[in-house]
Amino acid sequence: MRKIPAVLTLTALAGLSLVACAPASDATSSAGCTRAAENDAVSTAIEVTGEFGQAPQLSLAQPFETDRTVYADLETGDGAAIEDVDQPSVLEMSFFSAETGDPIIGTSYGEAAPTPTSTSRWLDLFPGLEDALLCAEEGTRTVVALSDDGVADATRAQYAMNGFPQEGGVIAVVDLRRVYPTAAWGSPVYNTGGGLPSVVRDPQGRPGITVPDAQPPADLVVQTLLEGDGPTIGEGDTAVVQYTGVLWDEKTGFDSSWENGSLLLATPGGMIPGFEQALQGQKVGSQVMAVIPPELGYGEQGSGATIPADATLVFVIDIVGVEETPAS
Repeated sequence: MRKIPAVLTLTALAGLSLVACAPASDATSSAGCTRAAENDAVSTAIEVTGEFGQAPQLSLAQPFETDRTVYADLETGDGAAIEDVDQPSVLEMSFFSAETGDPIIGTSYGEAAPTPTSTSRWLDLFPGLEDALLCAEEGTRTVVALSDDGVADATRAQYAMNGFPQEGGVIAVVDLRRVYPTAAWGSPVYNTGGGLPSVVRDPQGRPGITVPDAQPPADLVVQTLLEGDGPTIGEGDTAVVQYTGVLWDEKTGFDSSWENGSLLLATPGGMIPGFEQALQGQKVGSQVMAVIPPELGYGEQGSGATIPADATLVFVIDIVGVEETPAS
């Protein structure tokens, strides 16, 4: 299985060419989720141009300093909402000087969507974004004036070479492109057969895996633990998954999206064969356990320091989304 880096990278902004868009009205709340109040002064004093999903431009009539983080929605989406800080999302962000409005850093705004990442990872970098992100719906563009303590000290140090100010506030424009469920939500499936790992789930859906004191199966074993009600993963589709991987012999975990904070985009041809085979024909919303023999995993060579040679792997995979292959 391909390893997805846990560290997020923000690239410097340059050469922006954008068209205008109009600010939207007051924020809306999704059912059962209420956002903190907007601040009308933000959208009045800060002009943002550019289309959702493209790098914005920003202009200020005068410096915009604030002693507390405030935000306003410029466009309001109508998709799924971020209901919890651990919920995975795909965000595009641009940061600007609160003094001049000049661009500082931002995400790439490329055609390919960034890796879905736990929202809490962004809040580790920019804690002031919490009110603006929680309960925001997919398709929302928000302008956020971050106070001095809305930016983590480690973030200022990490991006100092990109011109990020070492004190004071900044302005962020955030596009919420996608929101995914945290875990599988399907109905439990009864499985027969002994000698296989057992799986339990905590209240957030995070799996725990117990490997038996037994010889591993010689062939690939795939069990559907929860059966979802979403689209079926077809040939060529990219599944969006949470996963936990455990070594059968050592009974120890070697990789987990729950720990590193980034979901896996399981792209055909980019995964070990056993992982790909375990996903085919499964429905979004399902949780699957796969016991993968060495010849369908990393074989005689293993992988780095974490996966030894001839290792049997156990994966519990939560399928939370799919990027379907366009029809030809």
